[in-house]
Amino acid sequence: MREAIRTEISAIEPLDRLERRHLEETLEWIDSGVELCRCEKPATPPKHLVSYFVLVDGDWVLLVDHIKAQLWLPSGGHVEPGEHPAETVVREAKEELGIDVSSVCERPVFLTVTKTVGLTAGHIDVSLWYVLKGDRHAVLDFDQSEFSRIKWFRRDEVPYNRTDPHLGRFLEKVAPRL
Repeated sequence: MREAIRTEISAIEPLDRLERRHLEETLEWIDSGVELCRCEKPATPPKHLVSYFVLVDGDWVLLVDHIKAQLWLPSGGHVEPGEHPAETVVREAKEELGIDVSSVCERPVFLTVTKTVGLTAGHIDVSLWYVLKGDRHAVLDFDQSEFSRIKWFRRDEVPYNRTDPHLGRFLEKVAPRL
């Protein structure tokens, strides 16, 4: 699985110097042989893989008001041991939003390395960002134990002061696709 994850990450074209640095650091981290996945909640090991998936509908993105992070975030979750990050997207889409995605058509388009904040602050998430086509008019059955609410935002209305610090860069990167 480690080699499959490395291949996915190696295929990401960096947006800027920061993403290039995150990609290089992540490949070194993978090659070091350390555990890549969270084995014990909330943060063991203190650096681990996460799969974000951003539902998009034209110029709109779905964000979740995450209770523990205390931020508006894309949906997603921790990659389980033995699980490919794309499988994490499929599992988390069902668990968090009640939607079935039989497969993730595209590879991840973005990678970030971020120190977490909120109620479980202080560990490092290495996040692979996927794009999924959404329907902002569809009713979603979201996980109310994890999110206080969900909301579709137009890109120019995203609360950037209360979200993942890399979300703006992600939206810049995928804008031509939307």
